[in-house]
Amino acid sequence: MKLGIVGLPNVGKSTLFNAITKAGAEVANYPFCTIEPNMGVVPVPDERLDKLAEIFHPEKVTPAVVEFFDIAGLVKGASKGEGLGNKFLSHIREVDAIVHVVRCFENPDVVHVEGTVDPIRDIETINIELILADIEVLERRMERTHKAARGGDKQAQWELDILERIKHVLDEGQPAKMCQLDGDEQEFARQLQLLTYKPVLYVANIDEDSITQPESNPYVKKVMDYAKNEGSEVIPLCAKLEEEIVQLDNEEKKLFMEEMGLKQSGLERLIKASYELLGLMSFLTAGPKEVRAWTIKRGTKAPQAAGVIHSDFERGFIRAEIVSYEDMLACGSLAAAREKGLMRSEGKDYVMQDGDVVLFRFNV
Repeated sequence: MKLGIVGLPNVGKSTLFNAITKAGAEVANYPFCTIEPNMGVVPVPDERLDKLAEIFHPEKVTPAVVEFFDIAGLVKGASKGEGLGNKFLSHIREVDAIVHVVRCFENPDVVHVEGTVDPIRDIETINIELILADIEVLERRMERTHKAARGGDKQAQWELDILERIKHVLDEGQPAKMCQLDGDEQEFARQLQLLTYKPVLYVANIDEDSITQPESNPYVKKVMDYAKNEGSEVIPLCAKLEEEIVQLDNEEKKLFMEEMGLKQSGLERLIKASYELLGLMSFLTAGPKEVRAWTIKRGTKAPQAAGVIHSDFERGFIRAEIVSYEDMLACGSLAAAREKGLMRSEGKDYVMQDGDVVLFRFNV
């Protein structure tokens, strides 16, 4: 659940990160902490928790969280060690996905590192450096694998074929994720920790004038067209404004959002989109002590979901008693849901669904 915020200098990356860390600090029910100066933990907005809290009146409410890392600004030549190059690349290898901030606003007071605003050029500057770094990694891996393949190792031959196909895509100037791979091949590619195989979410950093109609911003339109070709999503937001919004109290924020005609802040949309980008979802537990969202990968089965709470729950798993969030809300209590036959008893093969309200039965 680690996302790295990347971008060229002066595109609004640090401003966005400041908004993210302040957003975390504002949440009283979750013990926010900055583990390192460049890392922030923020809650995933989830109105279901508030609704369940109204039913159960718990001692505390704990949301799911996402970790954001503010990674050093990238410059041309980073793959060869320019700027903070090697440090930047080592940090980005550790994250699960990339949040790529792109400047989509004009401001003569904020000097662009290239002298002009051109979001596609900026995206490609970073992508080229990541591709060059990946080629270097692949070439080293291919050299080792080639020796084993020559000796008749079938696994090595299989791996070498994948490495060569990915290398061909990179040589064409495309990210590794554009290489067509099947299930087992994809798993092998993930293990390579290639920078350009990681999922990407683009943040189009706009000015305040573009807030209500970001699609009218020609720079945003270019970023959206670019992202569509690689299957990525774009979140337009004004980082400067987001930094100001998170400093408002709840009532002030509500009034401000209404005036701007916004249902959600850009930051809230970014956090939700980041969560979904990683293929994550939440199941819920609810009671008088705590209402909580637990993070799991989509496709997780009930025993493994129980193990997220405690390893004993998975080891001694008997069954999961589940009611959907919508049914829970309609019934008003677990007892009422059980009486109406809306609480299901699910076994080891049950695949968890987003918003399941769960009571795990186990024995150890």
